This record gives sequence, structure tokens and C-alpha cells, in this order.
Amino acid sequence: MAKEKQKFIPFVPFNLDVALKFSRSFLWLGSKISALNPYLPQKLAEAEIPLKDREYLSIAIFSSLYWFTVLFSILTFLPALVGKNFINISLPISLLFASIAFFYINFYPNLVALRKSKDIERNLLFVVRHLYVQVRSGVSLFDAMVAVSKEDYGIISKEFERAVKEISTGKEQTVVLEEMALRISHSGFKRILWQIVNSLKSGADISKVLSVIANELSQEQRVKIRKYGSQLSPYALMYLMLTVILPTLGISFLIILSSFSGIQIPETFFFLIWGVVFLFQIMFIGMIKSSRPSVEV
Repeated sequence: MAKEKQKFIPFVPFNLDVALKFSRSFLWLGSKISALNPYLPQKLAEAEIPLKDREYLSIAIFSSLYWFTVLFSILTFLPALVGKNFINISLPISLLFASIAFFYINFYPNLVALRKSKDIERNLLFVVRHLYVQVRSGVSLFDAMVAVSKEDYGIISKEFERAVKEISTGKEQTVVLEEMALRISHSGFKRILWQIVNSLKSGADISKVLSVIANELSQEQRVKIRKYGSQLSPYALMYLMLTVILPTLGISFLIILSSFSGIQIPETFFFLIWGVVFLFQIMFIGMIKSSRPSVEV
């Protein structure tokens, strides 16, 4: 079964086929920008976006211009109907939103690849243990792969489903696993597939190989969890310093300074501090969540 291709991308106003037609005139610019990101073709392949790098970048350029035009028109011409002039505000807001759209579309393939990598990492140990139990009980590796493809192991199950169908059509098992290893970007899954392929070619006992792989994976994940736990203490200290201690001391110092100097601090300044602290907390939570290892031991 062919994998489902990405057809809709956030900030792209139309599906990829329609957006590509509108962005043809920007292909020359996309070709020049693509030289700045040599890894984009690989990321597009991992994200299953069926476009060349210059085509994808031309869509990003078209989408940013589209949103600039739409937002600038709304913020400029609608207020003009009632006699208002907001062009000083509409121009920077439209430019900012267009820039955000352009950079997000550029980063989107990396985001999809990262999500897939985390999904593989989360299920990898369970898949290896599943294969080991199956093979250890006397089931062939092919039947074990069939069993994994029917389970809910995310992307790994889909990859094994594709491999099973290719093997069923007469393709050699080692060739299919080698192609899967070349197709997958996750280094851990790639290493395991090559170990299985080498074992099949050398005639080694697959169950023993899978047992060793499972033990190694389990140990690696324990190390990642311990490393993450050791990072939480400095993170907590930094959080307290930047969101509790510094704002509190800073506001107290400003109040004392204003009482002695007679300088009145505007109320909006305190709201600005509150907004900065709130944004930092959101960023901090995101950083903690992204650094958390996607493992289950």
C-alpha cells in the first residue's frame, strides 16, 4: 500500500497541486534559495512531500506573498471605508505574518521528520521485543514482521506493512530490509535493520541477535532517561531565576527607585513585564517537552 502523501501544509493557502501552479513564476528564485538548504530534498522525502526542493521553496515564496497581500488589504482598505488610516500598523503586521509563514513552511519538513523520528524512538524497543518473542517461539522472521505490521507501532508498523507486501510479491527479504534501512532516517532503527540483514546473510541465529539488540536498546534508553533527569535540576534553577526571582527583584527595585526619584513608572510597563514572563514560561515548557526522551523502558 502506497504511503499517503502530504497534500496540505500549514500556511499554504491551497493544496500542493494548486499552489504549485500559482508559484511557477517563482521557481527561479526557489532554485537560488535551495542552495542555502542542501538537506531540504532529504527532509521532503522523509516528510513524504512529493515536490522538488525548488518547487517547495517557490510555494513558500508564493504563500508568504499571498498572506501579505490578504492581510495588508484587510487591515488597510477595510478601515479606509470608515475613514480610518491604519497603514502604519498594517504594513509591519503584514510583513511579520508573511515572514512567519515563509519560515514555518521552510521548517515544516524538518518538523514532520522530527515527529516521525520521535514516533520511531518511542516504539522501537517494543518492536524489537515483539520480533524476538515471535522468532523465539519458532515463528519465521517474515511471519514476525507480519505480526508487527498488524500492531499499532506507528510508522514502524506502516514500514513493515510495506515490506511484507513487497516480500509477498517475490522480492528478496534482505533486499527489502536494506531498502527500508536506506529509506529510514532514524539512526537506531537503521542500525537494527542492518544488523538483521547481516545476520540473515551470515546465517546467524536471529533470535539471539534480536535479544542482544533489545538489551542494548533498553540500556541506551535508561541512559537517556538518567541524563534527562540530571538536566531537570539546572532547568528548574534557571526557571526560578528568570520567572520568579529576577522579575520580583526587578519590580521591587523599580518601585523603590521611583519612590525616591519621583519618576512615575507607567502601568503598561508592568503589563509588559508580565507578558515577557508569560512568553518565557511557554518557551521554557516547550524546551522541556522537546528535550524529554521519547522512550519507554
